[in-house]
Amino acid sequence: MKSHKNINEKFLLGKYEHYKGNQYEVIGVAKHSETLEELVVYRALYGEHGLWVRPLKMFLETVEVGDKKIPRFKFVEN
Repeated sequence: MKSHKNINEKFLLGKYEHYKGNQYEVIGVAKHSETLEELVVYRALYGEHGLWVRPLKMFLETVEVGDKKIPRFKFVEN
């Protein structure tokens, strides 16, 4: 099981499901060249398989859906 040790022992590389249902593969964590903010690099596992980045903090946050708080991305497998 791969994890990014400098970020969070619980942050794993692998397949995640967005709360809206689409799946993505997390490739790694990069740093912004100016701010050093940590960014998750991930690829869509549907459509054109685009490559995306999102701030790590945002990737790991919860969102409100109805009256429930759920993870924005849920780990599926590596």
